[in-house]
Amino acid sequence: MDKCVISNERKEYLRKRKQNIFLIRFTQFAILFAFIIIWEVLAQTGIIDSFITSSPSRIVNTFINMLSEGLLMHIGITCLETLVGFLLGTVIGTLIATILWWSPFLSKVLSPYLVILNSLPKVALGPIIIVWVGAGMPAIITMALAISLVVTILEMLNGFMSTDENRIKMVRTFGANKFQVFTKVVFPSNIPNLINAFKVNIGLCMVGVITGEFLVSKGGLGYLIVYGGQVFKLDLVMTSVIILAIVASLMYHAILLLGNLISKKTNWR
Repeated sequence: MDKCVISNERKEYLRKRKQNIFLIRFTQFAILFAFIIIWEVLAQTGIIDSFITSSPSRIVNTFINMLSEGLLMHIGITCLETLVGFLLGTVIGTLIATILWWSPFLSKVLSPYLVILNSLPKVALGPIIIVWVGAGMPAIITMALAISLVVTILEMLNGFMSTDENRIKMVRTFGANKFQVFTKVVFPSNIPNLINAFKVNIGLCMVGVITGEFLVSKGGLGYLIVYGGQVFKLDLVMTSVIILAIVASLMYHAILLLGNLISKKTNWR
C-alpha cells in the first residue's frame, strides 16, 4: 500500500502549530520563573516583609519540614473528602436531573427552589450543617455536596431539556418508550454536558472541602492554613496554599483526562 503523503502545506501547518504550543508553554514557565525570582529578590533585600509574604526559599524549607510532620496525611484527607463530595454530587445531581426530566410537572414546581438554592451562599449553611451532621469529615463532605449538587442538577437538567427534539421524535416513531428515549438518545447526547459538570464540580467540591476544613477539621490543607494563621506561621499558610493550588490543578487535569477517555469511548468529541 502507498504511504499516506502529507502535503507541504500540511507539514507547514503542523510545524507552526508545534512552535505555537512550545511558545505558549515557554512563556508560561518564564512568567512563573520570573515571578519566583522577583519574589525572592524582593524578600531578601527587605523591600517586602518576608514574615508577611514569605519567600520561595522559606516556602521550600517549610515544605521539607512539613514532609516529616504528616503533610502527606493532610493532603490525603483533603483529596479524599474532595473525591467523595465530587462523586456524590455528580451521581446524585445527575439522578435528580433525570427525575426532573422524567416529570415535567415536578421540574416546573422545583425550578424556582433550585434557582434560589443555587444563588444562596453555601458558606452560610456551614454552622447548620455542623449541627445537623456533626463535626468532622461528614460535615466537610456535606458542605462540598451542598456546593456542587445544585450546579450539577441545573447543568444536566438544562442539557436534558435541550436535547434535539427531532432525534427524540425519530426513536418514538419506532415505538421507543420513555426509558428507551432517555437511555438511547437523551443521556448519550448529554455526555459532553456531563464532562463539563465534572470539570466544574471538582473545583466546587474543593472549595466546599476547604471551607469545611476551615470550620471543623482537625486535618487537611484547610486545617493547616487556619492553624498557620492562628499561630502566625505565615510560611505554613503560604506553603499550604501553594500545595493546595498544585493539588487542585492535578485533580482538574485528571478530570480532563477522564473526560477525554469518556469522549473517546462514546465517540463524543
